[in-house]
Amino acid sequence: MTTPARILIVDDEVNIRGALVTLLEKKGYQVRGAGTGEEALEQLAAATADLVLTDLKMPGIGGIEFIRRLKAKWPDTEVVVMTAYGSIDTAVEAMRYGAYDYLTKPVDRERFPVVVEKALERHVLATENKHLRDRLETRMRFDQMVGDSEPMQRVYQLVEMVADSDVTVLLTGESGTGKELISRAIHHKSPRAGGPFITMNCGALPDNLFESELFGYEKGAFTGAMATKVGRFELANGGTLLLDEVGELSLKSQVDFLRVLETKEFRRLGGTKLITVDVRIIAATNRNLEEAVKQGDFREDLYYRLNVVPIRLPPLRDRADDIPLLVDRFLAECATQHHREPKDVSREAMRLFRLYGWPGNIRQLRNLMERLVVTVRDKTIQPEHLPEEIQASKEDAHTLLVTLGTSLEQIERDVIQRTLAEVTNHRENAAKLLGISLRTLQYKIKEYGIRA
Repeated sequence: MTTPARILIVDDEVNIRGALVTLLEKKGYQVRGAGTGEEALEQLAAATADLVLTDLKMPGIGGIEFIRRLKAKWPDTEVVVMTAYGSIDTAVEAMRYGAYDYLTKPVDRERFPVVVEKALERHVLATENKHLRDRLETRMRFDQMVGDSEPMQRVYQLVEMVADSDVTVLLTGESGTGKELISRAIHHKSPRAGGPFITMNCGALPDNLFESELFGYEKGAFTGAMATKVGRFELANGGTLLLDEVGELSLKSQVDFLRVLETKEFRRLGGTKLITVDVRIIAATNRNLEEAVKQGDFREDLYYRLNVVPIRLPPLRDRADDIPLLVDRFLAECATQHHREPKDVSREAMRLFRLYGWPGNIRQLRNLMERLVVTVRDKTIQPEHLPEEIQASKEDAHTLLVTLGTSLEQIERDVIQRTLAEVTNHRENAAKLLGISLRTLQYKIKEYGIRA
């Protein structure tokens, strides 16, 4: 059943307001009335409207000011003004402030419902377009991240919450889980999206090069410094700096970085000028920094400065529901890249993909899809086309390895997921194997968001 459109009539003349409310209620609309602009704004604050029909001459704030305030707070609400014939110029001015149309008083009872209907059609169209844009923006923000499993939904929610702030984010997770893609998503969703996104791989730099890469250097600062070089920190001014593999920084480099992280000020090597930058920091690591702090390999004060908002990216084995989506995506990409015919995957091969542990995570999965696209001549990928270690997954199909510290909820989810894969998603058979009722299994599948 469609919810009736919500309309607010604003007019200080009680009889006119009442007549219009009655007329529109007979047409099935949900209608309210207000006698002044102030009263109307109070009503809108309590419950918004799809359409507001307002007189221009009222006590208190005038019609133009009322429309200006309304549109500033509820830009999606359509407005139709009602005015005397001699005040059409004022009605036109109201349209410049966002009103959709105007009606002259006394209101023509035949034209009135037509204008209302058109204004509501415009509101519906604008609302649908807004929803479409929101969905498109969401897709653009995560266009390289594939997956709608529960663990990934939690990651997406955190990205949405932190993106519009400047808070420092620490991305953790095993190698190949997509930390750089998530950092780019945070940047592109943020107010800094128009600024630079600069990456710096801390693990790839010798200790003696870290400072010059991060802060830059002046011409003649050392032997071989033939020209001034701008460092990564300065390049990222107005944007975002991703420090990848931050856990690999030496203790000396950690001290240098902590100082500039606190002040956002530094000098290039060999320079005297103090440079101030406006940079958002995102750090990423596959190391357990808490353990590194305990072992004395990572400064505790730097850890707490980086770990303002931690986001842990789940390994692929913890998001097996996403594997079919990832496989389809990578097969299509690689087929296009290498000018091959598209391939699909047999049910048994997909089952093995879901059972395999993927120590290299998404990076390993993509590399395998590229290999299969190039080397498999058949249109359908079968188990015999897969590497031995993945084929061997079927031998472990009845064994579930549990890491110490895994929650009971996650263990139960993994057991259900593994059982469903073993019986090719036959729910009645899965329920029998698990020793629970079909109804309980269906409830658990829904509760854990398992794709089956």
